[in-house]
Amino acid sequence: MGKRVDATDLGGVSATMMWTLRNRAVEASRPDGTLDDPLSVQLYETIDHPYENFGRPDQSHALRARAFDIEVRLFLAAHPGGTVVALGEGLQTSYWRIGDPDVRWLSVDLPDVVALRERLLPSEPNITTLAMSALDRAWMDYVDPDRGVFVTAEGLLMYLPAEDSLGLITDCARRFPGGRLMFDSVPKWLSRLTMKGFRITRNYTIPPMPFHLSPGEAARLPDWIPEIAFVREVSLPLGRGLWGSRTLRTVFDVPPMRNARFTLNLCGFAG
Repeated sequence: MGKRVDATDLGGVSATMMWTLRNRAVEASRPDGTLDDPLSVQLYETIDHPYENFGRPDQSHALRARAFDIEVRLFLAAHPGGTVVALGEGLQTSYWRIGDPDVRWLSVDLPDVVALRERLLPSEPNITTLAMSALDRAWMDYVDPDRGVFVTAEGLLMYLPAEDSLGLITDCARRFPGGRLMFDSVPKWLSRLTMKGFRITRNYTIPPMPFHLSPGEAARLPDWIPEIAFVREVSLPLGRGLWGSRTLRTVFDVPPMRNARFTLNLCGFAG
């Protein structure tokens, strides 16, 4: 990864992977960082992109990545040799952070993103990469469900229309009995802002996020999708400063604040 790679032309939802990469890498570079992710640092230092458009780095994406890692590790400990399907994986380096030699890993993303991954990331015999939309159900045919399936949709579903996101959740639940799906969701107020064009800096507008789901709504998914046995909200690991404040977490767990914040959702499928 010594050669510079130009990713300045990335736009739309695909560009959000550069935002999350920058935040993870900056956090991983700190001596007091909240994420151990040396590969993301290498990627960040290799790829040319106008990262300054995203504003100041924060801990959010690093803590989100850790939360996903924790749940995947717990699942693989209970399902040795299981399959992880990473939908819309972008430049996530989860496979290397988790470091399970027996995992079967399926990475699904759009062709331009896959091309970038293949230029930058090491080839691994346990990883199968598919250049297709997460909404193309053909990826499901590549999954071996025998040892358990954990589907991740980190930073993905909010960018899809609600019917597409709910349809994908439903089809995963039906196709992979006994499996898991973890995804993050945004609150309604943020979804509305992005649909009107929400700039976080003068040079960066967040792509529209039509799909929103509050913690209360996520808890009712089993009522809407019978193949979902349970939904559990996953807490972010504690970080530094305000990100480590238990008092703030208590405040944001009180209605109506609870339904006005971001949520990490773990769905368990029946069967």
